[in-house]
This record gives sequence, structure tokens and C-alpha cells, in this order.
Amino acid sequence: MEVEKVKRYLESSATIDGDKLPLRFFERLIMHGLRVELIETNHVVCSFKVTPRLLNEGNYLHSGAVATFVDLVSSAAIYTAGGTFVGTSVEINISFMDAAHADEDIEIEAKALHVGKAVAVLSAEFRKKSTGKIIAQGRHTMYLPLPSKI
Repeated sequence: MEVEKVKRYLESSATIDGDKLPLRFFERLIMHGLRVELIETNHVVCSFKVTPRLLNEGNYLHSGAVATFVDLVSSAAIYTAGGTFVGTSVEINISFMDAAHADEDIEIEAKALHVGKAVAVLSAEFRKKSTGKIIAQGRHTMYLPLPSKI
């Protein structure tokens, strides 16, 4: 095992002082340019253009960016179901079926499948706007804290 090679790979991206970045910088970086297309009960549709900042080393949409979109956009669907927005992710899973490249327009359709007293189950589907082809599907389970009786 090449320990030093692994160490260099992991630490090479950590060359900036992250403590000096603005609060919630990561979310702002990923979500910048997102457009809300539709809001209905249990349903949110958004779109974005794949920009260079969202690309991985292979020049296609980074899976970490997709995971962040699943987290944040599907969480917004909780509001449309009358739920509280404050919650904690219990599980996020994503199936990838195709790649998205720079300048492609992507649509995210998020749904609140179930919003209960303590748990919300959400989904997010990513499609190329030009063809309708699904590139990824995400499922997101959130714990919703019960209101205090104090």
C-alpha cells in the first residue's frame, strides 16, 4: 500500500483555510444558480446548469454535489407537506444511471413521500432537461424532532 500517495491525494485539496470561509459556504457553493420551477403540496421541482465548479476530475457532475442537492432540495419538500424544516438526515442513498456534463441543464424533482410526526421519507430524481433521461435517483430519510411539551 502506498500510504504517502493516499495521504497526498487526500490532503492536496485541503490547501485553503476553510475556517475563514463564510458560514454555510459549502451549501452556497453547490446551490448557487438553482432555480425553483414548481412548488406544490409534497412536490418541488428545481433546475440548474452544470457549471465547472460542480464537476469532478472526470469532467462530469460530482456525486458529492448530487448528494448535497438530494439533501437540500428534498428537505424543502417537507415544508410543502406542512412539516417542520428542522430535522436530521438519517440516511441518504443515491443510484446513478448517467453522467451530466458542463453546460447541461438538469431538473430535480423532489417529493415528500411521507411526513410523519418523527420521520420524513423523501425522494429526488435528476433528469437532463433536453432529453428527460434520468441521471440519478435519491432517497432521503430524515428524523423530525418532536415538539417540546415545555
